[in-house]
Amino acid sequence: MKNAYLLAAFAPLAGALVAGLLGRRIGRAGAHWVTIIGVAVSFLASMWTLFDVLQGNTFNGTLYRWASIGGVNVEVGFLIDTLTATMMTVVTFVSLMVHIYTIGYMADDPGYQRFFSYISLFTFSMMMLVMANNFMQLFFGWEAVGLVSYLLIGFWYTRPSAIYANLKAFLVNRVGDFGFVLGIGLVLAWSGSLDYAEVFKAAPGFADRGIELIPGTPWSLLTLTCLCLFVGAMGKSAQVPLHVWLPDSMEGPTPISALIHAATMVTAGIFMVARMSPLFELSDTALGVVIVIGAITALFMGFLGIVQNDIKRVVAYSTLSQLGYMTVALGASAYGVAIFHLMTHAFFKALLFLGAGSVIIAMHHDQDIRNMGGLRKYMPITWITFLVGTLALIGTPFFSGFYSKDLIIEAAKFANVPGAGFAYFCVLAGVFVTAFYSFRLYFLVFHGQERWGRAAHGHGAHHGEEHHGLAAGEKPHETAPVVTIPLVLLAIPSVLIGLYLVEPMLFGGFFDGVIAGAQRHPAMATLAEEFHGWLALGLHALSTPTFWLALAGTVAAWYCYMVDPRVPEAIARRFSGLYRLLVDKYYFDRFNEIVLAGGARLLGRGLWKGGDQALLDGVAIDGSARLVGWFSGVMRLAQTGRLNTYAITMIVGVALLMLFVVLPMLRR
Repeated sequence: MKNAYLLAAFAPLAGALVAGLLGRRIGRAGAHWVTIIGVAVSFLASMWTLFDVLQGNTFNGTLYRWASIGGVNVEVGFLIDTLTATMMTVVTFVSLMVHIYTIGYMADDPGYQRFFSYISLFTFSMMMLVMANNFMQLFFGWEAVGLVSYLLIGFWYTRPSAIYANLKAFLVNRVGDFGFVLGIGLVLAWSGSLDYAEVFKAAPGFADRGIELIPGTPWSLLTLTCLCLFVGAMGKSAQVPLHVWLPDSMEGPTPISALIHAATMVTAGIFMVARMSPLFELSDTALGVVIVIGAITALFMGFLGIVQNDIKRVVAYSTLSQLGYMTVALGASAYGVAIFHLMTHAFFKALLFLGAGSVIIAMHHDQDIRNMGGLRKYMPITWITFLVGTLALIGTPFFSGFYSKDLIIEAAKFANVPGAGFAYFCVLAGVFVTAFYSFRLYFLVFHGQERWGRAAHGHGAHHGEEHHGLAAGEKPHETAPVVTIPLVLLAIPSVLIGLYLVEPMLFGGFFDGVIAGAQRHPAMATLAEEFHGWLALGLHALSTPTFWLALAGTVAAWYCYMVDPRVPEAIARRFSGLYRLLVDKYYFDRFNEIVLAGGARLLGRGLWKGGDQALLDGVAIDGSARLVGWFSGVMRLAQTGRLNTYAITMIVGVALLMLFVVLPMLRR
């Protein structure tokens, strides 16, 4: 099976190298074929690996030892178990759909070959991350997805907004990665190893060990380690307050928006915390922080989706909210539920992003939903698949998103870690919010009055050019099959995969021995007791607050945007302060620009003026030069060039020598 593992990991890399280095020689068709074949091979190898793991065959071994430093081995190795195999399959399937879709979306882009090389390299980076069996390789994949995301978000590098967005993503992730590096350093310090198995084995022995960062103030060593690791997850998985990069990542082409938001970069943090469950289970404090941060993200990022008018940004804020749900599940010790939602979310979120891209193509790259409407009859395939994705997102019973999302809400209800009650309120309230902004988007795009044929607001121009949407009299039409086929293929698991996999994956021992779960955290055990099959769960949901909140959000969106559009305008006027708060995204960006960036500039200016110019140049360099000059000036006074002066000086010197040196010696 090692050959299958190697194919799964390195086939996308081979495609990326060929498309990137030989793109001009092989042409556009060659670039997309070689990368699609590489990702297809990786997907088939991942499926083969998953079936083999389900037969009980796992693997944990070293492929290559890079270095051995002080007894610490730096290695490339694979850990293949049910968690890894699930992630491998999800990542490669979504990536394959995105690759196929890209043929249609990027057809006219001059950077066609370069884009295919980047997204294939992105897939390789994520595969190395999820297949790692040690922290060093995990960190390599972690940084690689960050680097390639920087290249992809700023793919249209002639647009200042794209350059700003990719720099913002890069810098915010560096903040998270700093915490992640500290966490890995702490792991190495107390365990003496970077190998997962050895670290997890040693962890219980350090459960009661303390560390004093400030003298007299002890911290739990494992709590500090977990919090540092979680800071890394907050950056990659865009949790408050390190979420600010994700909406701006919409500056990249739509296919990469789908790939980043559905199956790769933003899921890395969720996967990492689930993989580190043997550590997090030893710290209730860390779990409390995780569940509270997730709850804040789930609810308050959902509010921001209500006021967005860019079709991709609405879906982006739904990603932020759903990542918050996953993080709540992690904090509730329902790690399997978090991974289950990660999987279902990957399918319907990729479907929503690619559906949004299909709409953008039809609208000649106008992304403002205020310039759309009535597209249902012109784009039937995009319409029905987008509706499927929306129903899955809001947790409609029997759709895939329902099973994972409903169980997260129940897990928060049964959790006993600090902050669980607050988290339960947030995820429950988030159901209404999610339904409202999701169907607001759906109704404004596919139903109601046709609002195109007028100048757009300049949002999201394609490959650096400004577009103005459909011209007067022009009508949209369904996109090419290369765009719609991936939509259909993603719609199928968005409907079916939840009901087929909820029981075996969560209550059939699928993650036994892979994900830890302490007995003092009862959420998963209670969920197992109350679970009576997918059908009973779906039917029971019809009588729960979750269903009625989702229905209320849908009806409210229908009334506000289909029946009486004056209502949201009146609410915005009546609560103008709150509306401005949401439009300005809680002023996170302004705070970062004024306080953090401004403070950094102020500090830099102070170091420049006070440290460099005043201290180094003024004192150390110019001061030493002035001192030498002064001393030289003093010494120059004795260098008159007159022989009589020198003779007198010599006589005086000899006299002093005789007086203070020779005469005392003669007296002895």
